[in-house]
Amino acid sequence: MSQEEYKILVVDDDPFSAELTGITLESAGYDVIIAEGGIDALEKISQEPLIKIVVSDMNMPMINGAELFEELRAAGMNQPFILLTGDESGSLKKAYPDIDAVIAKDE
Repeated sequence: MSQEEYKILVVDDDPFSAELTGITLESAGYDVIIAEGGIDALEKISQEPLIKIVVSDMNMPMINGAELFEELRAAGMNQPFILLTGDESGSLKKAYPDIDAVIAKDE
């Protein structure tokens, strides 16, 4: 599957951070959709079948990144899920071993 055949969903409640992540992925040739938080992400992923990867911030109001991951899995969606965090990533990797990657934002 080529990069043009799928989209990456970037989820962050901070529009500036979401845009930076999106620009980085777009400069690598990926098509990006931005969701402003977990609720918006759930709506967008249910409407867009070409979303094949989710890159989500951890600390968001209403639904945090880990809760978003759990919601997607409970709905039968199994796209690779990358969690970005400003917190220590090792404890999150242990707490959520089924998340595909946990990356500290400062790494």
